[in-house]
Amino acid sequence: MASYDAVVVGSGPNGLAAAVVFAEHGYRVAVLEARSTVGGGTRTDEVTLPGFRHDVCSAFHPLGIASPLFSRLPLGKLGVRWILPEIQVAHPFDDGRAAALWRSLGTSCDHLGVDGDRWRRSVRRVTQYWDAVGSTVMKPLTARPFAPVSLASWALPATRVARRFSAGSTRALFAGLAAHGMRRLDAPATAAAGLLLGGLAHVGGWPLVEGGSASISTALAAHLASLGGDVRLDHRVRRPGDLPPSRVVLFDTHPAALLDVYGEAAVPASTRRRITGYRRGAAAYKIDYALAAPVPWTAPECARAGVVHLGGTYEEVVEATRTVEAGGVPERPFVLVGQQSLFDRSRAPGGRHTLWAYTHVPGGFEGSVRERVEAQIERFAPRFREIVLACRVTTPRDLEAYNPNYVAGDIATGLHSVRRMLGRPGPFLNPYRTGIPGVYLCSAATPPGPGVHGMCGANAAQAAIREYPRDRET
Repeated sequence: MASYDAVVVGSGPNGLAAAVVFAEHGYRVAVLEARSTVGGGTRTDEVTLPGFRHDVCSAFHPLGIASPLFSRLPLGKLGVRWILPEIQVAHPFDDGRAAALWRSLGTSCDHLGVDGDRWRRSVRRVTQYWDAVGSTVMKPLTARPFAPVSLASWALPATRVARRFSAGSTRALFAGLAAHGMRRLDAPATAAAGLLLGGLAHVGGWPLVEGGSASISTALAAHLASLGGDVRLDHRVRRPGDLPPSRVVLFDTHPAALLDVYGEAAVPASTRRRITGYRRGAAAYKIDYALAAPVPWTAPECARAGVVHLGGTYEEVVEATRTVEAGGVPERPFVLVGQQSLFDRSRAPGGRHTLWAYTHVPGGFEGSVRERVEAQIERFAPRFREIVLACRVTTPRDLEAYNPNYVAGDIATGLHSVRRMLGRPGPFLNPYRTGIPGVYLCSAATPPGPGVHGMCGANAAQAAIREYPRDRET
């Protein structure tokens, strides 16, 4: 078996990004992937009918187009074409109106009316200083000494930030943004998702990728190959003997995989405590649709938006997130909808469309919420069911079977909290260390967390390079 300087387990965007950084520094590197294709959460398949191409997990990429790593890689030359909808996100209401964010901050502020200036002030740090803020939020806390001051408001509950706005429609729009964090909105740190995603709508936007999100992982793998790195498909790692000889190993996995591979006896007690105490977040319940026509939204803004948030009023969104965290299923769930085929005609046959939708449910939920999801869609798009040609439901258990990192359907690889913002599950000073010599964690469980941006992998690779430089033998 060939030997390497570094081995990465898992070929999601973070694993591939880590391998690219190693290869850029001259390391002999290999990526080991258990499945027959690369991608992790960035795969695209025909899961409903022939010719309908659906993003299996991630679909829109505000953190991808704004990623410090992706922005310097030649992804465009390798097939990644970002597509920006006219409206980034819309949030409809029962009276036929919708709150929305355009790519243009000025247009969005005009649309928000009385709350326009408040919105501009709320996202000013992101929109005006993204280079500085991006380098801050995309690194572990110990690498950003001014973070406690510049990010103080991000640690607030989303409900507190929402009270800045006068109109109920703006409060609902912000609640929908914050609900991406998959937590009850009165919990600390939930404002972070709303402020970050809201600001990024006016930085690089919320793009989709032409042809599907799989293009991102395909491009990263191609760039890695051009740098001399290897990718081994159908290579599952169950024990240390499945790893080729190397100086360092990075795991783009859930933290618990370390116990599975090395055994509890080989993992330091401090690491075991952090892993066993690592809290799971809510799960996703996803439905992919093949449609005969575009969704018949009542609010015209929704027909021009890439992403639509279905949650109704601010109070309804708050209650839905609180119900899920308490272990229940809301009667009117908060539903995230993606309309890729409106802007990318390669996603469906002529005149047909795809729809990507998911809601949050308790981890490991085994029931059905399809009727409730479709009732929410029909609430804002009457007669939606009449255009459905086929659908595929993916339950939390299906998600875990598809990707073991999504334990009990938790696609964020852990509960969003202040502790997580501080770098858990790793040690505070280096959140990528595992305590096992030469072994690091580089998945979305590490800073900066979920999203297709590659920075968890890039940061972990840099940490390993500092401790295991190529010119020093171990």
